[in-house]
Amino acid sequence: MNNIVEAKIEIPMGSHNKYEIGEDGKIILDRVLYSASFYPAEYGYIENTLSYDGDALDILVFTSAPTFPGCYIKSRIIGGMDMIDDGKGDIKILAVNVGDPRYDHIKTYEDLAPHLLKEIRNFFQTYKNLQGKETIVRRFFGIDEALKILEDTKKRYQEK
Repeated sequence: MNNIVEAKIEIPMGSHNKYEIGEDGKIILDRVLYSASFYPAEYGYIENTLSYDGDALDILVFTSAPTFPGCYIKSRIIGGMDMIDDGKGDIKILAVNVGDPRYDHIKTYEDLAPHLLKEIRNFFQTYKNLQGKETIVRRFFGIDEALKILEDTKKRYQEK
C-alpha cells in the first residue's frame, strides 16, 4: 500500500488554538488550550476515513513551518501513536511533509530526533490536564501498523 496521503490541517504547529473544520467547511475555534503548551506539529485528519473514536483518522505532520487551517499537505506516513483520550482509544498517524526537503531522510518515526518524540508524548499526555481530562500515550508504532489502520479506517468509512 502507498504511504502517501493528503493531510487536511486543522491546527498549525505552534498554535494554542484548537480549530475544527465542520462538515460544511467552516473553520471553528473549538477552544484555546487550557495549558501553556502548543501543538508540536501540524495536526489534522485524513479525509474519507472513520477512526475508532467516530471521527476521521488523526494525523500529525512534521514540517519546517506552520501552515493554516484548511491547508492540505501531501504527507508520507512514518508510523503512528496509540493513546487513550478521556477513556477512549485514539490513534494518531505520524507523517512528514513530502514537499519539505528537511524531512526527506525521515523514513520511519524512529528517524525523528528522540527529543521530538519526547515532546510529542509529553504534549499529548498533558495538554488536557487543566481541563480535568486524562490522556495516556501508550506507544509509538511503525509504518506497517499505521498503513493497516489507515486501510481499516477507509473501509469503515465506506461501510458507514
